[in-house]
Amino acid sequence: MVELGKTFLQAAIGIGAFLAIILLIYGLTTLLRGRAKERAQIFPFLGFAVIFLIVGLAIPAIRTIITSFYTNKGGTGLNVDTYIGLKNYRQIFADPKTRMTLLNNLWWVILGTGFSVGVGLIVARTADNMKNERLWKTLIFLPTVISMVGAGIIWRFILTKSSDPKHEFGLLNSLTGVFGAKPRAWLLQQQNYLPGLPHVNTSLLIIVFVWIQAGFCTTVLSAAVKGVPDSLGEAGRIDGATEFQVFRKITIPYVMPTIIAVTTTTIIAVLKVFDIVQSMTGGNYNTNVLANEMFDKAIPQNRPGYGSALAVILFVVVVPVVILNLRSQRRARELG
Repeated sequence: MVELGKTFLQAAIGIGAFLAIILLIYGLTTLLRGRAKERAQIFPFLGFAVIFLIVGLAIPAIRTIITSFYTNKGGTGLNVDTYIGLKNYRQIFADPKTRMTLLNNLWWVILGTGFSVGVGLIVARTADNMKNERLWKTLIFLPTVISMVGAGIIWRFILTKSSDPKHEFGLLNSLTGVFGAKPRAWLLQQQNYLPGLPHVNTSLLIIVFVWIQAGFCTTVLSAAVKGVPDSLGEAGRIDGATEFQVFRKITIPYVMPTIIAVTTTTIIAVLKVFDIVQSMTGGNYNTNVLANEMFDKAIPQNRPGYGSALAVILFVVVVPVVILNLRSQRRARELG
């Protein structure tokens, strides 16, 4: 308890000192005059933010890229002192397990993003002006406030199989047992009933993600749908369009920039998914994803070069998604 108090005291002193420095610099800028004063006053706020970005983001990113070309020489800790060029990258694509990890990530992007945005758009449309609209949207949004680790633990209890068949506590097995089905260890199910589709356990993990992310998508898309001018819908109905046609040909094109923004945000969240996989399966039983594989290689297996190569691949995959989002937002501003 004493150590915890010391930690809080040190943190408070550090934060206080940081704020005091900012206020001191800002106070000194008030002594200046004219444009010099305006430019100087930007530094205490923007300048420190830039410094934090460089120290906390740019430098670690550069170090990660450099580390990806090295391997551990048998030392301890993060001793990466043997240059091997692109060998780590070649090993990633040559390893069947890692290829399965990349395939899993592809399914996460397709199904996780598609269902999250799709459910969000459907709920945003159907719940609009509906009785008890706020209640339904609140129920959809509630899982979003749960951390992914917490959601993973909750769903692990739902999907688990009891070691004592007489006292089954897994909710899914209890429900299927009503219809005479035998209890199953759902997170260990590595088969796919339809060729080309992800394994059963991977699909269940994606469902957990959709359960969390759909609330965020619903909230953002609902605000966009409510922003569609009523006059556009009225004009479509006068021309004989059905409600579905109004939604498909008027509402969706109008909110398309928001749909793209929500989609890209969800794709980035999917590509970075780690908590659900780690808390539910640990990446075992062919459920591994890129972020979890990166952690396993870099920390438990002490292969920082290999883990850094995975991080670089993840970064390269995310960059085009961010660029697409920025272009979409810029186009929306130009049209607006």
